[in-house]
Amino acid sequence: MNKSKLFLFVILLLLLSSALTGCGGKSTPEVATQPVDQAATSVPALPTLSSVLPGAVSSLQDVKTATIQIQAEGTFLDPAVGLVLSGAGRGSGLIIDPSGLAITNNHVVTGAGLLKVWIGGEAQSRNARILGVSECSDLALIDIDGDGYPFLSWHSGAVDVGLEVYAAGFPLGDPEFTLTKGIVSKARTSGAMSWASVTDVLEHDATINPGNSGGPLIDADGKVVGVNFAGSSGTGQFFAIKQEEVNSVLDQLKAGQNVNSIGVNGQAVLSEDGSIAGIWVASIASGSIADKSGLQAGDIITLLEGVLLGQDGTMSAYCDILRTHNPDDVLSMEVLRYASGEVLTGQLNGRELETSFVFDPGVGDPGTPNNQTGTYSGYVLATDDYSAINVEIPAEWAEIDGSPWVDGGDVIGASIYAAPSLDGFVNSWGTPGVIFNASDDLARLAGYQQLLDLYRADYIGSCKLDARYDYNDGFYRGKYDWFDNCGGPGGASFMLLTAVPIADPTSSLILVQVQMVSSADVDVAQHILDTFQIVGVLP
Repeated sequence: MNKSKLFLFVILLLLLSSALTGCGGKSTPEVATQPVDQAATSVPALPTLSSVLPGAVSSLQDVKTATIQIQAEGTFLDPAVGLVLSGAGRGSGLIIDPSGLAITNNHVVTGAGLLKVWIGGEAQSRNARILGVSECSDLALIDIDGDGYPFLSWHSGAVDVGLEVYAAGFPLGDPEFTLTKGIVSKARTSGAMSWASVTDVLEHDATINPGNSGGPLIDADGKVVGVNFAGSSGTGQFFAIKQEEVNSVLDQLKAGQNVNSIGVNGQAVLSEDGSIAGIWVASIASGSIADKSGLQAGDIITLLEGVLLGQDGTMSAYCDILRTHNPDDVLSMEVLRYASGEVLTGQLNGRELETSFVFDPGVGDPGTPNNQTGTYSGYVLATDDYSAINVEIPAEWAEIDGSPWVDGGDVIGASIYAAPSLDGFVNSWGTPGVIFNASDDLARLAGYQQLLDLYRADYIGSCKLDARYDYNDGFYRGKYDWFDNCGGPGGASFMLLTAVPIADPTSSLILVQVQMVSSADVDVAQHILDTFQIVGVLP
């Protein structure tokens, strides 16, 4: 096993974040349903139906008759407030066909056990069912009971900066229909949000509020320019999904297929120190791919196909993976389940989730590798080439490399490798040894738990994870993972520690790796934890 150094480019993703919020009426994230992705295909533009069918809205005044208010009721596990039983949130939508087909946002309806729809502010609600959704495009198609409805058609010209537009809908749960006026301020902008990653988006300044999600952005003739889905009232920036994005998924949604979806009501989460990131699962659609995999509400999907998720506070990485694969592809997955203190691994469309290890179990001690014994004559002090760090190691670990910690040709910190044979230590499980790294550069980019999660992936395939433990020696605090059976049953044990100074947690980030092949090596690991320290200026 080649003991890796660090993929710095992954940690750099932590510098990005999103401050935008959805414009739906729910305080909780909302779900999605079924297959794992379908590559977006180009479909013809929607016709201007007002010239083809009766009932098509042709004026700004009549837009109300084809704009709907939606109430979605369900149970969600919110990362901020916890379990929400029978929660109800409201959003908007637009009827696109006289049969009652209507477009809204995925985050408005998916995962709801019950939908109620009011058309044009009417007093009596109607029932509706979800035909299909796209988690990543934040679109859903619903079918309202009945037919013969007025409907909206698309703006047929270019959508350029300065085009006069109106946001239609039912904001803040108010049953009164609302129109606000503005212009298109950007014809194309980023659609990466914490709950979606939309490809084709425009920006406008027609005010929208919670409850406007899924409602139409229209021109002065009552034609649809986009589907509102996000806004930042503090900056006066509001966002709508463009016709091209809708067209790319609409035929599949009409056919009852879900697009770029696995069946979770998902939201990217990122802790303040960057140590925890992933896709929070608020609820699961029954019978979906996610449901069959064993995912539960409250889980955080941290890895999908070996790619870290949510590092920039958005769904971008998650959606890029879904768009890269077919709906029935088998995708590896790692999940953090705080409720039971577990890390689980499994597959979408494959092996169900199973416990990989538990963290902070509170019972037992790390084991002894292979029941082997042995002794060492004593300890000596090992120092790096810059005299920045040192640690006490067995005298028999005579091969020492104190060259700097390097990533991609750049020096990022201090490093000590020590073992009886460095070649045997680095390239096999049969030789004990230690790697002690410290970096001030990484401390500005990530937390110790994030670094631990990154390195854990290197060993999880060759070793069995026993548990994750808290670490605090009065000078440094952090966590460490303990692995057994590295290389096979009865094989080596391995300890992976990440920590920060208690006095100044952002000044440096420490990584300690110890490989143990005998009971004496377990004692060495403890001695290393007792003696490692930063003593000088890090390179």
